[in-house]
Amino acid sequence: MEKHIVKIKSIKNVTHDVLQIVTNKPEFYTFSSGQATELSINKVGWKSKKRPFTFTCLPQDDYLEFTIKTYPSHKGVTNELLKLKKDDELILHEVFGYISYKGEGIFIAGGAGVTPFISIFRHLKSINKIGNNKLIFSNKTKDDIILEDEFKALLGHNFINILSEEKRVGYEHGQINENFIKTNQKGTDELFYLCGPPAMMEAVEKQLTALHVKKDRMVKEKF
Repeated sequence: MEKHIVKIKSIKNVTHDVLQIVTNKPEFYTFSSGQATELSINKVGWKSKKRPFTFTCLPQDDYLEFTIKTYPSHKGVTNELLKLKKDDELILHEVFGYISYKGEGIFIAGGAGVTPFISIFRHLKSINKIGNNKLIFSNKTKDDIILEDEFKALLGHNFINILSEEKRVGYEHGQINENFIKTNQKGTDELFYLCGPPAMMEAVEKQLTALHVKKDRMVKEKF
């Protein structure tokens, strides 16, 4: 598989533990909104340590952008990313991913699982087709919400936050459950896009099944 070395143009925090990394884009490099690639760091000892990260830019942009949750305690790739700066290099590997936009629906994300939806919503905005899409976003606290202001601007009242470890005015509290989904859905034939930690995905899928949502109406990707 062809590899590409790209140079970091900018790197910054968008939350206390999430980085936004912008790189140059190789000529003729293509992907679809919602897809990801494996990245490694072009440094001795790190070149073969690949991790999957989602593209959060648009396919037509002349740069690549990644929005990456970091885990310093793991002492792995994301911790090493925290040490990088402008002009350091990353290695792009294969493009992959199963989430693609199939029509209006409800997007359910947990934490960094929202990243495939960033490019999808930005794409829909660029072609003026945000429509009545809805995002239910589960996080531990308000400070964990990735790109909160942008999602508010994109989706308005269809951006619904639920916090599991913090009570805040204007934010739902607790876990996504069957009743919560039922309150926000229009019907069982609605499309549901799911991305989050495996345990959350499994729970939400069971809840949707209990609500008589068929498997072919669920578009999902674990991370």
